[in-house]
Parts: sequence; structure tokens; C-alpha cells
Amino acid sequence: MTDAGGKVVLTTGANSGIGLATVVRLATLGFRSVGTVRSDAKAATVTAAADAAGVSVETVLLDVTNAMRCAEVVDQVRPWAIVNNAGFSGVGAIEDVSDEEARQQLETMVVAPMRLARLALPQMRAARDGRIVNVSSIYGLTTTPFSGWYQASKHALEAASDALRLEVARDGIRVVLIEPGGFKTGIWEEFESDVSRREDSGYEAAYHRIRSLLDPFMKFMGEPEGAAKVIAKALTVNAPHARYLVGRDAQMIAAAQPFIPSVLRDRVTRFVVGL
Repeated sequence: MTDAGGKVVLTTGANSGIGLATVVRLATLGFRSVGTVRSDAKAATVTAAADAAGVSVETVLLDVTNAMRCAEVVDQVRPWAIVNNAGFSGVGAIEDVSDEEARQQLETMVVAPMRLARLALPQMRAARDGRIVNVSSIYGLTTTPFSGWYQASKHALEAASDALRLEVARDGIRVVLIEPGGFKTGIWEEFESDVSRREDSGYEAAYHRIRSLLDPFMKFMGEPEGAAKVIAKALTVNAPHARYLVGRDAQMIAAAQPFIPSVLRDRVTRFVVGL
């Protein structure tokens, strides 16, 4: 096992869900846990959670789409590891999503994680040690309607992470993908907001059908702490796997993917969502 020994881990999107559970979990393991947030109010949320757990978690203000601020934070914190977790759901059919919305999603969930990794690589390379943990999703491996740009972001993050893993392995730097299934996070609250903005869409009935299916599914979702434990494992084992599927639903979907013909998967999906 890798000794935490006060090593600095920078986690983005630390104020809720998997990010919040991760910064607290890493602090309990002895890491110097630093979480990025976008406001003082969100920083207070992190501090309160850390206090409740009896640990210390530092926070820094960062909008991951701000390239200059990313450089400042990496230079300030000098992380041994980065957990790229920041993101948002962005629900909408492809024809309902504007260019600007799509760019924002890709900037936040693909360009920003790779930027932070790129900024941290020189110091990691000099130390011949470091880890980049990118929080993807089972949606990095499969696709469903109405989350096309979210899924495109996760697919792209997976491809970029795979390339980066090969490029930096010789320098002692490990790159890991975390692929959660359904977890109880704030992303589902964003779903409601996204759907409300699509009220004039030709897909309105299908949006509401998905929303009605979401409530019973929520009962079976995992708690963010489960994903945080896997992220912690990726940071503490000597030789982490390239990817970790998190949750039984993610494992089942990944296992079934190669054996279900696209035509059958399409028909079932269209029937379920009413397309």
C-alpha cells in the first residue's frame, strides 16, 4: 500500500456527492486533502462535513474552466495526486442542446481535467511519482437518449485518460478511471432543472417519462461514500488498475454490453423511454 504520509490530493467539485465524500475519506486516511469549490458558501459545506467527521479538509476557490486560475491552484497546492470529479448532468436531446451548452460540458468535463493533469505533470515527473484519478461514469462505456453530450464528455475523458496513462507510465505516474453507476448525488437535482428548461421540446413527453422512472430507481442507488472508498483505493494501492467499475449496476451493464446487439438494445431503450 502507498503511505498517505501527508501527501497532497486535490479533488475538484468537492462540495457535494462523490467529491465531498472523497475529500473527507482521504483526510481520514492521512492525506492532506484539498477540495476545490466555486464559492465561499460551498467551502463552508466542506468544512462542516470535515468537522463532523473529525478531520481537516482544506478548500480553494476554483472554476475549473478558468485556465489561469487552474495554473495558480496547481502551483499553490503542488498536488501528489489530482481527483478530477467536477461535472454536471446536462440533460437534453442532441437537437435541444445549444452549441454553447455543449462547449461548456466538454470544457468542464474533458478539457479541464486534462488541463489540470498537464499542469501537474512536471512536478510529478520530477518526483517520479503521482496519480491522476479521473471520475468518469458507466456512461463512458454506454449511451442512452437525452444525455448525449454528458456521455460524449465521459467517452472523451476515457479516451484521453487512456492515452495519458500510456504517455506518463514511464515516469512513475499512474492514471486511473473511476466508472460509477447510479449514486445519490446532486446530479439528479440538476436533472430536474435541465428538464424544466426543455418544456417546449418535441421530446417533452419522453423527458417526463424518464423523470417518472427515476424515483423508483433512486432507492437502489449507492451512497457517494462507496465511490469515495474506491477512489481512495486507487490512491493507496501500489499498482492501481487502469479503471474501476463502481456499483453492481455499472458492473452488470459493462458485462452485458458486448453480448447485446445494437438493434435489440435500441428497441428496448426506445420502448422504455417512449421514443
